[in-house]
Amino acid sequence: MTLTPPPFDPELAAVLVMLNEAVPPHLAMDEIEFVRNGPGIQMLADMDLTVDGLFQAEDRVVPGPENAPDISLLICRPVAPATDGPLPVIYHVHGGGMVIGNNRVGVDAALRWAKELGAVVVSVEYRLAPENPYPAQIDDVYAGLLWTAEHAQELGADPERIVIAGSSAGGGLSAALALLLRDREGPRPVGQLLMCPMLDDRNDTPSAHQMVGLGVWDRTANDTGWTALLGEGRGGPDVSPYAAPARAEDLSGLPPAFLDVGSAETFRDEVVAYATRLWQAGGSAELHVWPGGFHGFDGFAPQAALSQSCQSAQLNWLRRLLAE
Repeated sequence: MTLTPPPFDPELAAVLVMLNEAVPPHLAMDEIEFVRNGPGIQMLADMDLTVDGLFQAEDRVVPGPENAPDISLLICRPVAPATDGPLPVIYHVHGGGMVIGNNRVGVDAALRWAKELGAVVVSVEYRLAPENPYPAQIDDVYAGLLWTAEHAQELGADPERIVIAGSSAGGGLSAALALLLRDREGPRPVGQLLMCPMLDDRNDTPSAHQMVGLGVWDRTANDTGWTALLGEGRGGPDVSPYAAPARAEDLSGLPPAFLDVGSAETFRDEVVAYATRLWQAGGSAELHVWPGGFHGFDGFAPQAALSQSCQSAQLNWLRRLLAE
């Protein structure tokens, strides 16, 4: 049966036409290296990480997981914080389908929140698949979070007020990190902000089938990302919840969550299902399904009306969370 895709928001649809000339919805394994070296990633080197001098930005190399390479953390601290006390931390995990990107990808959103909230941003760089399959990514993200919590005083930060946040693959890794910290009884984040998160390796929801060949990250691209991460185990019975959080049987005892997703994207149904299961487990979750949004629309078209609403919802949730 053919599933009719939901319509794109008209303003976003116009952006998507131009965007697809540079970013097609599909991604094959043999295209990963080309995309890694494309103009989008190269432009990140010119990003103003200080936000017109409001932040002091540094790259810090810290110990990685045991018997693994060191990891790079991008640390951005307010130059003139509004308070003398320790600041909240936004621990940011970048997107890129597990195969693309670095700790600059998507950090502009975290800096935007930090500017409004007076927070420190720590953005972690993790090893990419397929050269580094699971569990390299979550191991690196976990090691970076432990370092951040242990060195919070040095950063002028509060280890009791860490929010983990990420988009797409970074959202999936943030969800996995929340599970891992719960299970290992590590530092407890105050919240998890999961933007269009990549949660389910099975890639077989109605929305995944609806959006084939459409948007920014379709079912073919999703197959590529998950296969790069998990190899032949993708979709099988033994996938760890720390790789694909949708596989977790128990979602109780997790930090409050914010989840958002577009109605016209591959991840819609798995994100809605994850939020539903958080509620069913007695958890706190706020879910937004943005009508007509494609994957990552608020980053690709930040001035669009729907993107503005999306960004406001994220910031408002963070503001309420950190005021508690």
